[in-house]
Amino acid sequence: MAVRRMDHVGYVVDDLESAVAFFVALGLEVEGRASVSGEWADRLLALDDVQTDIAVVRTPDGQSRVELSTFHNPAVQPGMPDAPVNVTGIPRLTFVVDSLDETLENLNPHGARLVGDIARYEDVCRYCYVRGPAGVIIGIVEEF
Repeated sequence: MAVRRMDHVGYVVDDLESAVAFFVALGLEVEGRASVSGEWADRLLALDDVQTDIAVVRTPDGQSRVELSTFHNPAVQPGMPDAPVNVTGIPRLTFVVDSLDETLENLNPHGARLVGDIARYEDVCRYCYVRGPAGVIIGIVEEF
């Protein structure tokens, strides 16, 4: 048995349209959207009467995907949108970009806020974390 590939990362957001806009501003592309419900979804998620909308965004190279979902039923459970980086299980996604500064400018109108500072790691890269939709932490790396 061997893993063939990582298919996608998924997380729940309260505002699907805002989350999609955030990732499009980051530079990802919308791959598709769907409404999900039915017995198979209930069984998969171990929830009753699942009704959710999802959007899948992908990196321009098509190799990485993020599934964003919002639940209409059952009600979304509150998370910890301002949890610090060292909380067990907090989602953290990292993307390599051409320009860290330009990326931050694109994300600011979508509510992105720096977690710490922009840091330079030797002669390798500039790196920062921002908060994205539902508090997910997004790493942004500009390689030299």
